Amino acid sequence: MCYGHLDKQPWMMPWREGLHPTKAVIEGDYLYGRGGADDGYAPFSTALAIKNLQLQGIPHPRFALVLETEEESGSPNLLELLELAKGAIGVPDIMFCMDSGAFNWDQLWMTSSLRGIICIDVEVQAAKGGYHSGEVGGIVPETARIMRVLLDRIDNSMTGVCCEALNCEIPEYFK
Repeated sequence: MCYGHLDKQPWMMPWREGLHPTKAVIEGDYLYGRGGADDGYAPFSTALAIKNLQLQGIPHPRFALVLETEEESGSPNLLELLELAKGAIGVPDIMFCMDSGAFNWDQLWMTSSLRGIICIDVEVQAAKGGYHSGEVGGIVPETARIMRVLLDRIDNSMTGVCCEALNCEIPEYFK
C-alpha cells in the first residue's frame, strides 16, 4: 500500500511582495505558490515507480494507492475512510508513506521512520513452554537478543549504518 496526501499547507499570509499563495509565480528556477512543492507528488511518484517496474519486466505485487486530502497530522476522517475501503485495499504486506523530505535534487531520499507511527508485529519464540531460570538459564536463548540480531541484519544499532546487503549509504551529516 502506498499512502499519500494531497492537501496543501495553510496560506500562512502574508507572503513576500509580489507573491500570493493562490497565484503561481516563477522567478528564475523557482516556483512560488501554495501547493507548488507540497505533497502532490504521491500519486505521480507511485505511478512512475510501478510503470518503471513494468517497463523493466520486473514482477510486482498489487499496489493499493491511498490518497487523502486532509492534513495528515489531523486527518479526522482517515481511519473511517480506510475502514470503508478495507475491501478494496485488502491487507497490505507493507506500507510506503509518500511524505518526507529531500535534502537535494540529485538523488532519491528515503525516511526510515516517520514520526514513530510505523507499527510492526513481530513474534520471536525460543521455547515451547515456560521454564524456570534456575533449570534452563543460559540454555534457552533470550528472545530480545534474537530480535536485536534480526534488526542488526537491517541496520547496525550502534551506528545506524545499513547493512551492506541493502546497498544503502548513510549521508555525511548522520556520521
